[in-house]
Amino acid sequence: MEMNTDNNSMNLLKTALKALDDKLAEDIQVLDIRDLTVIADYFIIAHGNNKSHIKALIDRTDEVLSKNGYEPKQVEGYNSASWILLDYGNIIIHIFSKEDRLFYDLERIWSDGKKIDVKSLIED
Repeated sequence: MEMNTDNNSMNLLKTALKALDDKLAEDIQVLDIRDLTVIADYFIIAHGNNKSHIKALIDRTDEVLSKNGYEPKQVEGYNSASWILLDYGNIIIHIFSKEDRLFYDLERIWSDGKKIDVKSLIED
């Protein structure tokens, strides 16, 4: 059963990364937080250039994931478009404005997480 969950998480992760990359998300990072918390397996962190770009990133990612059978459990911050969170259970996607990303600095807060090579997942 656990292997199936891992495969499901990895498929969701790759699909989300490709959708974000297609819409030119900036500085996409993936943190493996499985050993740190039970809230999720992975964080995807990226930012957009402006509110329209951030919303386009979220809309495209949600559309692609939905077509692949993944529905978010929760979406936070869509209207403000400065930090939008999509919670897919095993994977939480954080899309920021550049300023808010620097301010909240999730990469530092979760620095004990393992950085995953995003390029290899997108090209896979």
